[in-house]
Amino acid sequence: MNFLAHLHLASLANSSLLGNLMADFVRGDPYHSWPPPIAAGIALHRRIDVLTDGLPEVKAMRAHFRPATRRVAPITLDVVWDHFLSRHWDRLNPQQSLADFLQQAEASIVPQLAHTPAAFQNLNRYLWQENWLQRYAERDYLQQVFNGMANRRPRLSALRDSWLDFCDNYPELEQAFWQFYPRMMTQAHSGQL
Repeated sequence: MNFLAHLHLASLANSSLLGNLMADFVRGDPYHSWPPPIAAGIALHRRIDVLTDGLPEVKAMRAHFRPATRRVAPITLDVVWDHFLSRHWDRLNPQQSLADFLQQAEASIVPQLAHTPAAFQNLNRYLWQENWLQRYAERDYLQQVFNGMANRRPRLSALRDSWLDFCDNYPELEQAFWQFYPRMMTQAHSGQL
């Protein structure tokens, strides 16, 4: 899962949005460094990552990637799941628009940024201002996302080409999303994540 799915599942689980969004920027045991609600959000994010990576539907999708991009398939898939969530938001969450959800998330997270890791603060400068999470719904925007990630982390340069795997396997990826994501929503809402 990437940013949007973590925020969405956190909201369904009544978990800290800040903790869930910031988790990839925190190392070690979060309970030693963060207030309990934020630490619990970080822990939820980590459980979701492990759960998602182990799902049969997700594992099956990795096989659709070419040998040259298979190594970065898990990263690509995290972004792809956000694409489908953003694209189908109204169907999955009809009671609140994506724009309203993101406005509330930003209002919750931004005031708490001062004591978070510098890299996370930097991410937030762009995430909200450039409207990344809504733009994830645009298929072609993902090419920019993958290129940007590859530029920031040269050892992940294969992400540039993983966009082709995304395009070539779009229907299968979308079908896999519908197989597991609604189930994860139910688990989050019932406190089972």
